[in-house]
Amino acid sequence: MPDGRTTDQVFEEVDARVRTLEQALSARDPLPLACTVDEALALVRCLLRGYIDAHGRADAAGDDVLELFKVFVRGDPSLNAVRDNIRELVYYRNCIDAGREDALPARPDAMAVRTIRHIYLYLRSRSEQERLFRQD
Repeated sequence: MPDGRTTDQVFEEVDARVRTLEQALSARDPLPLACTVDEALALVRCLLRGYIDAHGRADAAGDDVLELFKVFVRGDPSLNAVRDNIRELVYYRNCIDAGREDALPARPDAMAVRTIRHIYLYLRSRSEQERLFRQD
């Protein structure tokens, strides 16, 4: 991986960050929406980059999650399974930026956390199937 972390380390770090968000939700306190969505998008970015880097794809430039997603699915359309989840998080960010929180579902903070967990689990299982993790 270009930043020196292994695929295992990327996934472990993302899992820990998602677990922290999940624990905050379990406390029944609403999470600050903008911060939660930004964190979810940052975690998606980490997962996509980790997966792309593990496949030796050097064509992943930039930080836009939708552009990274295009690189991510190129050559393997089955990866479209998480497309709508990623787009949902981008939609949340766009609603926040436009001052249209009223267009969001009930408890968008919880939905954002559950969405990132779904993306994590999907990519984790794909990575395991593809043997992208260290074999100790």
